[in-house]
Amino acid sequence: METPAPSDWSISRSKRCFDFLIALLALFLMTIPMLLIAILVRLSSKGPALFIQERVGQKGKLFAIYKFRSMTAGNGAGPSHTRGGDRRITAFGRWLRKLKLDELPQFYNVLRGDMSLVGPRPKLLHHEYIPNMPYRPGITGAATLAFRHEEQLLSAIHDSEIDRYYDRHIKPLKAHLDSHYMSHATAWSDLRTLTATMLVCLVPVSVPKPLQRAEHPHAPEPQIEAVQ
Repeated sequence: METPAPSDWSISRSKRCFDFLIALLALFLMTIPMLLIAILVRLSSKGPALFIQERVGQKGKLFAIYKFRSMTAGNGAGPSHTRGGDRRITAFGRWLRKLKLDELPQFYNVLRGDMSLVGPRPKLLHHEYIPNMPYRPGITGAATLAFRHEEQLLSAIHDSEIDRYYDRHIKPLKAHLDSHYMSHATAWSDLRTLTATMLVCLVPVSVPKPLQRAEHPHAPEPQIEAVQ
């Protein structure tokens, strides 16, 4: 299936300026909270405060993504996707992930131009499914909101089947949601998506009806095939 062309907004200088200013403001306001989180990560488990990993960005460019570490350092073998109850996640990390605070360092990625505020989540090199993606990956996006309970969904899948299940059932739906969103994205739709993201982080329940279209405004509700 051919990937829809991006909207003018999704690849515009205006979007980049918007991202830069919001990221700069967020980093300024969150400097002290982020320092406290970094200290607590270090105190709560052995290992560095930050998790750094290579991801695929705009037009296939590789970059280093930054997160607060939420898993045990040197966690060993296991599925590449986490699920609810994953023993590799630390007690403090579980709290960080629930409120999405582990993603805060990615405002630095936005400031650098590696990422946008809204866009498909940046993929590992072997997970990329939008070849030469014309827009920047984002901190949040249509698929991120639609699959905000992904770890709970995957908790029903056996460890040995998680990666295969994800590739067959979740990954195509995410690609569909994200490509449709980015082909119709506007400044207003990005603002709705950011608002919906903040709401579900603060109050992890369903998004209010006026903002539901921010999750997947131009695609049908994803249907998750049951595991047999």
